[in-house]
Order: sequence, then C-alpha cells, then structure tokens
Amino acid sequence: PVAMGAVAALLFLLLWRRQRRAGGTGRVCVAVLGDLGRSPRMQYHALALARHGREVALLGYLQTRPHPDVLHSENIRLVPVAELCGLRVGPKLFQYVLKVLVQSVQLLYTLLRIDQPSYILLQQNPPGLPSIAVAWVAGLWWGSKLIIDWHNYGYTIMSLSHGRNHPLVLIAKWYEKLFGRLCDYNLCVTDAMKKDLLVNFKIKAVTLYDKPASYFKETPLDLQHKLYMKLAEDYEPFKPRYVQLPLYADRSAFTERDGKSGNVVKPRGRPALLISSTSWTDLSALTNILSSADYERFIKEGAKLPALVCVITGKGPLKDYYNGLIQKLHFKHIQICTPWLEAEDYPLLLGSADLGVCLHKSSSGLDLPMKVVDMFGCCLPVCAIHFECLHELVKHNENGLIFRDSKELAEQLKMLFLDFAASEGKLHSFRENLRASRQLRWDQSWDQTVLPLLGNKE
Repeated sequence: PVAMGAVAALLFLLLWRRQRRAGGTGRVCVAVLGDLGRSPRMQYHALALARHGREVALLGYLQTRPHPDVLHSENIRLVPVAELCGLRVGPKLFQYVLKVLVQSVQLLYTLLRIDQPSYILLQQNPPGLPSIAVAWVAGLWWGSKLIIDWHNYGYTIMSLSHGRNHPLVLIAKWYEKLFGRLCDYNLCVTDAMKKDLLVNFKIKAVTLYDKPASYFKETPLDLQHKLYMKLAEDYEPFKPRYVQLPLYADRSAFTERDGKSGNVVKPRGRPALLISSTSWTDLSALTNILSSADYERFIKEGAKLPALVCVITGKGPLKDYYNGLIQKLHFKHIQICTPWLEAEDYPLLLGSADLGVCLHKSSSGLDLPMKVVDMFGCCLPVCAIHFECLHELVKHNENGLIFRDSKELAEQLKMLFLDFAASEGKLHSFRENLRASRQLRWDQSWDQTVLPLLGNKE
C-alpha cells in the first residue's frame, strides 16, 4: 500500500507538472543550501539571469552580505532560509538524519512559497542531502525544469571524515547518482568532472568554467593607496614599517602620495604583498603559509628578498585557533594579517597584491578553486598546491607555479621575490602572460554556455 501510494503521488505530481508548465513564466529560482554571500558562482548566475530580463529568486542562508550588485538589482529577490542550529540530541547519526529531515521540510516549504519558476538552478555542493531531492520534488510541483550546477560531490566530502566505504557515504553516492539523472540539465566546473559524471553516473553535463566577474581586475595605484590607508587604520602590517624623511602623513607600508605632485608612488624597499584565502579548516593551510619561516632564513643568509606581508582572508571554524598561533610567532621580516574585508574591498586587494597563494585541495580532485579564477582576473600570479585537475586552470611556469609541500613553496617564494624591485623576472612575466591571455569574463562565458539551455525569454 505504501508503494502504491507513493506511485500514485508521483503520477499526480507528473500530471500537475504538465498542467503547470503550460503557463510558463520568465522566473528562475537560484537555490543554495548554504551562505549566499560565500557562493559567488551562484550570485553570478543570478546576475546573468537578471541581465537577460529574468526575475530571479535567490534562495539561501543570509549569513554574509551578498555583493552590492546583487542587492541593488531590481530583478533579484533574496529569499532567506533560516540556518539550523542546536540539533545536538542523541547520537551523531540521529542528529544527521534529524537535520536532513528538518532541512527537507524547511527547503520544500520555502521553494513552494515562491512564485512559480520556469527553472530551478541548484548549487550541488555539500550538503547535497537533501537539496537535490527537494528541488526535484518542487520542480515536479511547479512544472519547472531542474538544472544542477555540480561544484563537487557531497559523498567525497563525507568520505574525508567517514571513509569511502561508510554506509552514509555509499548512500550519498547512490543518492547523487539517482537524482542527478532525474534533472533536466547539468552544469559542472571542469572537463574532468564532466567526464567523471558521464563515466560513473551516466550523466551528461556541460562544462561552465568559473570565470572572474568584471570587477576582478588590476587596481589603479590611487585606489590601491586608498585601500591601504583604510586598512592601516586597523591593521599594523599596512602601516609604514620605518619612519622616512621628509615626513608625509599620507603613507602606507606599500604606497605614498608625493607631497609636491600629489601622485601616488610605490616607495623603494616596500614589502611584498602575498594574499591567500582559506576556509581555516585544517592545519595544512597555516603550515603552507608559514613555510615563510624558511623565507626568514633565506634573508638571514643574504638573499636579496623583500620583507613579506602575508594577508590571509576567509572564514572558518578554526580561524580563532589559528589566529592564536599566529600571535605567538615572532618574525623579523614577515608580518601575517587576517583582516575582515568588505565584499567590494576583496577584489581591490587582489588587484593590488604581488602574489596569490592557493591552498585549496579538492576532495574529488575534480573541481577548481574559484579564488584562483578571481586572482587571474586581477592578473595576479599564483602559487597553488597540486591536485588532479589543477592543470585546467594553473599552467605551471606560464601563469603561476604548482607546489606539493611547504618546502617547495618556500623555494618558489625565494625564486619569485629575488630582486623584487626590478621590473623583470618570473613574477613579472607571469603577470604579463595573464594580461595577454585576455580570458573570457563570466558574462561572456555564461552567455555562450548557459543561455542556449534556457532558450528565449517566455
């Protein structure tokens, strides 16, 4: 009886879907079961849809403020989902099952309250449970087509803590495989993931590489100076390290305004600015950045290297813990800073930096770090830690370097920053290669790849 009831309910939903679809709309729901402010790719989807006249319901957690372009768009409406906290009753397995059930009801209720969409575009990034199944049911109800944007696999994330043969991991893999086949269209972030989806899941996907938004670009010197002066009010590494004559109040660690001409210049002997973004989830992030201990040794041994300011951005559960460790470090030539940046300041800082460091490791080996995409948009060379398909983005010795451990990273920093004041060297050639590449921006790539799937506006 239960099976017959389920079949009957499914048939009802399918008939309802056919009826609802007859009156299609120009609306699209972009859904993220996570923090909208930390989901730039889905914000970009929403902005691209709005640019083409679609009414967009952007659904997710509102922990971090989305980009101002999203907030100011007349075609985008934010639909908040309350994040679940405090479900800590009973064993961990019971907590997990309870959380999935509550999230399912909560997400379905939210999806059924919005105006009828033609498409539901879902971010497939942990947690995949329960978002795919719930979005599929909502799609049946509304008569909407479901598009999954595969960023990674939920089951590979789960396997990091449970192991690949844990029953929960196997169930999650089966679940993603089943509901991935049921949706109408699939997008993915790399050709390696496209191949894996086809071979292992029998899912045909279209590769939509992450591309930088238009506001990720090199920062003009005047704007750099303005940003540095702003950050110097709260963060010591951005203040001038040494008092120089003549005294100007308008000076940061990296720039100063000439008292006579009013022009902004980069003073001789300035430190190099290295930037990294991390989720602060494991010690490897800090270990790799602190390969700079070797950097100190290189300077003591006589290498002509600049002082180094390491800026580590991002949020994560262990940030306070690592900040405590950083406070105990005492370097002479290195300063480490973990600033809080406003959304509009992050691209400016990337466009002002000298080198980016990426510590992203993929659980599946099939996704690419968006932080590197943004850095390349700013023509910022990168040192990135190796994983399987990284070569689709970082071309070793062309637009950056790939390292495997902290010792190799230290040697790369030494090589890149030797004779830092000179306008030649690897760092300069990497930046020139990035400028010459003239890579596609998000809007162009999206129009070529996704817009044909959606057809003309109804």
